[in-house]
Amino acid sequence: MTAVVQKTALTGCLAPIDKGGLEQLIANGKANPKVIKTLKCKTVAEGKFRHANYIRNLAPYIVDEPPGLLGDDSAPNPSEASLAALGSCLAVGLHANAVHRGWTVNKLELELEGDLNITAVWGTGDVSDKPVGFTDVRVKVDMECEGISKEEVQALVDHVKKWSPVANTFTRPVNLEVGV
Repeated sequence: MTAVVQKTALTGCLAPIDKGGLEQLIANGKANPKVIKTLKCKTVAEGKFRHANYIRNLAPYIVDEPPGLLGDDSAPNPSEASLAALGSCLAVGLHANAVHRGWTVNKLELELEGDLNITAVWGTGDVSDKPVGFTDVRVKVDMECEGISKEEVQALVDHVKKWSPVANTFTRPVNLEVGV
């Protein structure tokens, strides 16, 4: 009998992932585990609190503020965008790891919420000593995989949280330089 090479991994209702490409990424990471990739974004103020963010050759990713924070409500605000980045990073990790394990993913949804004190108004308001930024972030994962128990899904969630670049950015100190 001849072996059939599977080019894509079917993932239930989700679009398929190139399994060969995933396996190649895994092999590349194991072969050269110290590679650092520098990601870039150019942020351009458009007026009020609306900003266009240019990443690679993609259309601009817009960030704005809601009316309560003097924006036009045309896009997520920066803190909401950071939640979206976290949710997307976790979802990518969950999907990739499930496919790598041979699981069929029928549903993958994440609900995120974060608490932050906004009274400092970007350093122009109440600047008394307090945490700035999110103090608590909660992520609820709704993932259904054929024949996979809730316990196995939870173990996968724990694994992905440990290895998510954006989750790690939320949970550990990062060297940040801001200058002119």
